[in-house]
Amino acid sequence: MNWMIYGASGYTGRLIADLAIERGERPVLAGRDPAKVAAIAAPRGLPYRIFDLSDPERVAEQLRDVDVVAHCAGPFSATSEPMISGCLRSGTHYLDITGEIDVFEAAFARDAEAREAGVVLVPGSGFDVVPTDCLAAMVAAELPGATRLDLAFQASGGISGGTLKSALEGAGMGGRARVDGDICAVPLAWRRREVPFPSGSRTVTSLPWGDVSTAFHSTGIGTITTYTRMPGLDRIPSRGSGPVRALLGSAPVQRAGKAAIGALVRGPGRAHRSRSWVEVYAEASDESGRAVSAALIGPDTYDLTADAVVRAVGALHSERPRPGAHTPATAFGADFVRRLHGVKVIEPA
Repeated sequence: MNWMIYGASGYTGRLIADLAIERGERPVLAGRDPAKVAAIAAPRGLPYRIFDLSDPERVAEQLRDVDVVAHCAGPFSATSEPMISGCLRSGTHYLDITGEIDVFEAAFARDAEAREAGVVLVPGSGFDVVPTDCLAAMVAAELPGATRLDLAFQASGGISGGTLKSALEGAGMGGRARVDGDICAVPLAWRRREVPFPSGSRTVTSLPWGDVSTAFHSTGIGTITTYTRMPGLDRIPSRGSGPVRALLGSAPVQRAGKAAIGALVRGPGRAHRSRSWVEVYAEASDESGRAVSAALIGPDTYDLTADAVVRAVGALHSERPRPGAHTPATAFGADFVRRLHGVKVIEPA
């Protein structure tokens, strides 16, 4: 199998490349900057290609002999559409590591095209959204009549520049949740609740996470709220957050913030990641008040992402999910998360 990591010179792309090598894989590395891509590929003895995403037909030409592309070049709001278009032309299966709600929805809107092309699209094949998506599918299976789904996580560890840029872009769009089947705009930090994480109960605050899109496709549950425990998020007032959103969403703030992130933020090193962890919680409930919950403990979110992507590439080749747009759970099953190194699932109850 011939597969490619596009965006290989980015923080997460490098982690995926190194893990692939450890597992005996030889992916093609790719990106738009010749010097940066060569600096990653040459020391690792990997082949590489240079192309940008401005022309989907040109993208397709570069993918003609590629079975799967792991797309790691964000912001995915700008890059996913041309890469998916190229994959549909070339017959290449597509994975990415987005957490952006609109990117997920755009991918699902191309389900019919993907089925016709014989292509599998699996956006969110990393921390966004593998563990939350798989837990959501587990609890939904235990409570088939569920009408509400709450998903929450807390993580230690650092953050990469690319992730922080996407988070800034998302914050400028305000809060979002799924209500009665529809994705709705809501105030930032509009809800708070207590969550019994494996390490203890914590107060979490709502945020617009990718599962607002994906969990609906995985479970059919129409009302979905996503939460996290994050310093600063809990200080945003649940009412009157409009000015905060307006400020963060303004073009000057977005430009200045992304420039500062690019100049100052570097992803966490190996030693830091080895001490980091993540906890995820899922709870499905129905109109009668019944509820089913599950949780998991996992390694650093970036290590989890690299592991999930490499395993997803292999699963696409060996398990051959039906063509079309998928979540990780619909492509590989709810138990896919159990395959990941260092993940412990606390069974639904």
